[in-house]
Amino acid sequence: MLYKFHEMQRSMLSPMVYWAEASARMFSTPESILSRFPGAERVAAGYELMHRLGKEYEKPEFGIRSVNAHGHPVPVVELEAMKLPFCRLLRMKRYTDDPGTITDLKDDPTVLVVAPLSGHHATLLRDTVGTLLPEHKVYVTDWIDARMVPAAAGAFGLDDYVEYMETFIGHIGAENLHVISVCQPTVPVLAAVSLMAARGEVTPKTLTLMGGPIDPRESPTQVNDLARTHSLSWFRSHMIQEVPPGYPGSGRRVYPGFLQHTGFMAMNPRRHMRSHWDFYADLVKGDLEDAEGHRKFYDEYNAVLDMPADFYLDTVDVVFQRHLLPRGRWKVRGERVDPAAIKNTDILTIEGELDDISGLGQTRAAHKLCTGVAEDRRHHLEIAGAGHYGIFSGRRWREQVYPQVRNFIRSRVPDQA
Repeated sequence: MLYKFHEMQRSMLSPMVYWAEASARMFSTPESILSRFPGAERVAAGYELMHRLGKEYEKPEFGIRSVNAHGHPVPVVELEAMKLPFCRLLRMKRYTDDPGTITDLKDDPTVLVVAPLSGHHATLLRDTVGTLLPEHKVYVTDWIDARMVPAAAGAFGLDDYVEYMETFIGHIGAENLHVISVCQPTVPVLAAVSLMAARGEVTPKTLTLMGGPIDPRESPTQVNDLARTHSLSWFRSHMIQEVPPGYPGSGRRVYPGFLQHTGFMAMNPRRHMRSHWDFYADLVKGDLEDAEGHRKFYDEYNAVLDMPADFYLDTVDVVFQRHLLPRGRWKVRGERVDPAAIKNTDILTIEGELDDISGLGQTRAAHKLCTGVAEDRRHHLEIAGAGHYGIFSGRRWREQVYPQVRNFIRSRVPDQA
């Protein structure tokens, strides 16, 4: 019922949102006579802020058109390597007709970047992917908004997520693959590799786990406290809604994006209010560069997808309430997840000192579980001063984290070690 009310409210507000956008342009476009009136910049800024607070944010594009690879500008084309009902496997394909560059590109390691299914779209990892591309062949998981998946496709739970990871790894080929998992998928990715190892299958050469809840009992955060202090039935009754008519997934049970977004904003309300005020002030004084930076950030931050209900509830139950992975009691499709079965995959865990989503020690806990991997092939990296997003995006990612991830990957590429 709440989802239907949200859609009705959005429909009612949409004319005002479009009007605010048009008004902002009328008072800011130099060709408009209204822009010459005294105080026009304040009126325009107010209307644009109103527009951005009320508009519907669509999924952004990766928008990576080219990279500088091996000293040469190389076009990048986004290809769909594989599609399953709830996720697309994308290949960021680099193209060149220069023989020397082709040889260099051919020898680059293959990396699968596993994006989180935790609200934001995979494009949140744009900086991660863009930084990897000059020196790697890059695949990335692109999760589909659950409201866009027809109900006939069936349910999608945490076990399905693990199965998707195995499928994608198998499709690319594990023998020369390096997997980088960011945040939420560290748990199902570690489970997938563990199950593959237990069956005697080939596993990826390296596994990099970044800021994820391998063991949420370590340094609990606000996210962990929410799961600890509420029952699973509370999450089911308060967070789960049915997709209303008008979408392909009508009738599907989901954790709606608009509820997730409310939660994101509630974690740091003062910071967001200050950011919006600064945006208004930047527009008034004509600081267009900072204003554009605000637009880009919130175009990404405010674009939130619906999560399948079963997956969300399974994650709350298995990962955050019963802690089945670190306790050695998690079974996927009847098979016990035993990270100690991993023998031939090097492990790198990465944490941010100031991470308020996955606290210190939660990701590092993987080392206690992956005892089958020799100690000198397991590594940990803690980034001083970095929050959650800083370990995979921004200056710290590019200058501190990426060089060590690159070297770690190349330590398993014999002729590039």
